[in-house]
Amino acid sequence: MTRARAFLLSVVAVAAPGGLGGQAATTLARTGATFESYSFGTGLAFSRISEFTIPIAVTQRLGDRLVLDVGTAFVNASVRPVGNNGTIDHSGLVDTDIRATIAVIPGKLVFNLLGTIPTGATAVPDTTIPLFGATATDLLGFTTPSFGSGGGMSAGFASAFKLGSDWAIGAGASYRYGASYTPVRGGDELTPGGEIRARLGVEGPLGSGKYFRGALVFTTTATNDISGGTQSTIGNRVLGYAATSLPLGNSNLSVYGWDMRRLRARPGTYPVPRGNVLALGARLERPLSPRATLAPLLEFRHELTGPGQNMQLLGLLVRTGTDLRYRLSDHATGVLQAQLAFGSIRNDSDQSVSVTGPRLGVLIEWAR
Repeated sequence: MTRARAFLLSVVAVAAPGGLGGQAATTLARTGATFESYSFGTGLAFSRISEFTIPIAVTQRLGDRLVLDVGTAFVNASVRPVGNNGTIDHSGLVDTDIRATIAVIPGKLVFNLLGTIPTGATAVPDTTIPLFGATATDLLGFTTPSFGSGGGMSAGFASAFKLGSDWAIGAGASYRYGASYTPVRGGDELTPGGEIRARLGVEGPLGSGKYFRGALVFTTTATNDISGGTQSTIGNRVLGYAATSLPLGNSNLSVYGWDMRRLRARPGTYPVPRGNVLALGARLERPLSPRATLAPLLEFRHELTGPGQNMQLLGLLVRTGTDLRYRLSDHATGVLQAQLAFGSIRNDSDQSVSVTGPRLGVLIEWAR
């Protein structure tokens, strides 16, 4: 699932059904529009990157044990190279995810089956490569970081058990198969390597209304084969996440942090360099009325990368802004989002280049 669909789940209060919890709405539909743009100072190959995304997601519960999810997005993205009056553009659908979640043991064990239909971009012109690379960085965190693949399938499970009287521990694992495709028009065919992901999480109350959630995710990917005898490799990834929420008057404060480390890749023709992304943030949810909730946020993000023994700073970014969540009716919830990010990126000459830009969004969820 791309950030475009995950973004809807993170900003709308009504949780999707089908997890390990209790009953929820039978049908949920989510859509909206998000615009984000970054301007860069002198020293990079481009001066601006912009992206406009319309995510679409539908969740349908079928009985007590089966939930179906369908998600896709329309995206329009552009990058403006330095010294060029024009832009490099891409517009179209991204891949479509269809997921079935089966409650094997309700409340304790679920089985997930995900199919990715290649409705997104494949065999793109080589002139769009700078755009695809610029939107994929974790530092900027674009809503839609990638625009297409050859499709694929993944299967996995998730389980949860009580840990003492109030805490719970959960575990899950999945395997993903990616179909072969040609990323660049007239280029070589890429056969993605299989990917295994394992997750372990824990959550529970800390007393005085505080609540803790933590998780550790390990991902390993086999070698990506490229026609002509070349290979692309990427190292194992380890992601740690922790969040604590606590009451603050009539508001609720959430403090969170996550760190993703990409280890050294196996030998190959095109090894992906090591990397490390760290994010620390806080979010305050303050009710303004029975229908409206204001949620200001502040996040710091920091990324390192490089093939050497010591990784180099890629950049740092501070993001601030607010969400305004409003219950439109008994079935619909809307969200207005306004954020501003500012920071710096290091170029190939190890010079600091300024970056700044807004993220604006309008989202709606309907449930029955």
